Amino acid sequence: MAVSRTRHLCSVAAALVLTAAGPATAASAASDASDGLREVLFVGNNWDGTADVIRSSGDFAKVGRINVIPDRDTRMAEINADPIRWIYFQAIRNSVGEGHDQFADDMYSTPDGRSVVVSRPSFADVVSIDLATGKLNWRFPVAGYRADHMAVSPDGTRVAVSASTANTVHVLDIGTGKQLGSFATGDKPHENIFTRDGKYIWNMSIGDVNTALDDPGWDWTKGDRHITVVDATTYKQVKVVDMRQRLDAFGLKDFSDAVRPAVFSPDESKLYFQVSFFNGFLEYDVATDKITRMKTLPKNPATSEDRTTWVNDSRHHGISMNPEGTKLCVAGTMDDYATVVDRASLQEGPLVTASKPYWATVSGDGKDCIISESGADQVTAIDFATGRKVASVPVGDHPQRVRLGHVRDGWTGPSGG
Repeated sequence: MAVSRTRHLCSVAAALVLTAAGPATAASAASDASDGLREVLFVGNNWDGTADVIRSSGDFAKVGRINVIPDRDTRMAEINADPIRWIYFQAIRNSVGEGHDQFADDMYSTPDGRSVVVSRPSFADVVSIDLATGKLNWRFPVAGYRADHMAVSPDGTRVAVSASTANTVHVLDIGTGKQLGSFATGDKPHENIFTRDGKYIWNMSIGDVNTALDDPGWDWTKGDRHITVVDATTYKQVKVVDMRQRLDAFGLKDFSDAVRPAVFSPDESKLYFQVSFFNGFLEYDVATDKITRMKTLPKNPATSEDRTTWVNDSRHHGISMNPEGTKLCVAGTMDDYATVVDRASLQEGPLVTASKPYWATVSGDGKDCIISESGADQVTAIDFATGRKVASVPVGDHPQRVRLGHVRDGWTGPSGG
């Protein structure tokens, strides 16, 4: 039995390694196959319930803005009529929301560039918004009381969303909102990643990040945290990666095993990931199932060492990689900087001052890292080649997720929004 299970996991790992290389997203797939589209970046302004749409490269100028809560009055009436939902709504506001409602966590456009799909934590749902009219196409209430990070399949037809209080990931048809499947995760599912061939979904659960039991000695109280890998057709579990065991084997017994944002190398042989409380990231080899390297990044002397002051247990939150796979970009959230790291040497470049950077992604042309500065209400572009800041663009209140997508040519905003 043990030998059979080991062989199965090894075959899964091998399959995950042998995925196609080269940058590919739903956005780029749609671009290759469709006419009349314009590539853009969607910036989710979590606290004011809007999304700014900016150019995907160059000067990153603003193209338009979307109201992602056009149904706010209806949703609030429902919440106020349900005591349990009202309690969770208030809990989200006063814990992960830092005193604010969370209205725009994650978003992806549809392949035809006519709609954008948004996860809304405080409303515990996923909605599709018509980019021409600003009206809802469909709404999917998630299990439990909070929606979180999403991922879109490489062909752009499915979206996976974490239902963080239900320990569940839903997979939806991006056009209709119909649930195609779901799967169980560890405690508080967070990041989701489709493999490039679309065969697997990786989900990272982060446990309870809202308690004050942040000392390493109390880490066990944070819950069951692990990576769940499922077949993206059957949604059946094919592998579980418990980073606690891998961290211990690497000599990091005091490290949290809550895997935060993560990014694969282009060939998906390596996973680079952040964990709670750590100013840096780790490298995980998929085939050998081992942590192979660790990068510790500089601390900001002005950052308190009191872990309970760090937002949702995250010291650094946001990591991306250039299309060539030679550079990583890291958002040093609580240390108020971002930096580009050479992947081969793990040497960091200049520390680019930024106000609570919360996410890192890649520009449409692949030349720049784009970070969301949630403390300054702007997004900033950093050149992968030089590690230097090239532009900053003002956006709405508390930008978090930034995603590449498409709108129709000539689009400047919803006619009714």
